[in-house]
Amino acid sequence: MDVLLHIAIGIGLSAAAGFRILVPFLVAGIAAQQGYLTLSPTMAWIGTTPAILALAAATALEILIYFVPIVDNLMDAVELPAAAIAGTVLTVAVTGGDMNPFLQWSLALIAGGGVASSTQAFTGLARLASTAAGGPVGNIAVSTAELASSTILSVLAIAVPILVLILVGVLLYLVFRQRGRKRRRIS
Repeated sequence: MDVLLHIAIGIGLSAAAGFRILVPFLVAGIAAQQGYLTLSPTMAWIGTTPAILALAAATALEILIYFVPIVDNLMDAVELPAAAIAGTVLTVAVTGGDMNPFLQWSLALIAGGGVASSTQAFTGLARLASTAAGGPVGNIAVSTAELASSTILSVLAIAVPILVLILVGVLLYLVFRQRGRKRRRIS
């Protein structure tokens, strides 16, 4: 059961990385330092004070960049592969312990990386739609919603991982359902 909870935490943090890449790392680092989250031994550095300070500075920069019109759309293109990597690393960071390393990395790549990149792709499309509909004002609203989503999802992933797993499942269902509708309209 403990392994399943850690997998749920990893998937929840990965989904949060799809909204903002660095927020879940910062939240995980603080939670680990405060004793609320156990990181795998190879990723324990995330919970150190120097890492938390560096993550806080990098997170602040990431947040600010997303409030700059045009640059935010460019960042979405860069962050799609970065989100997959972040989701993979976050899942590995919380699923260590007794798990076979091959299984751990395979699960992290498929579940963590897949969830993070799916979430990032969805937010990128939302940003493009907001740019077309509302210009910079729409993008600011989307950036604020993404930041709030990443922060709340990161905290909830650690506090109530099973609830977050259900939320991520619903989110992925809605994303793939929306993509299916678009494909049917195009055909």
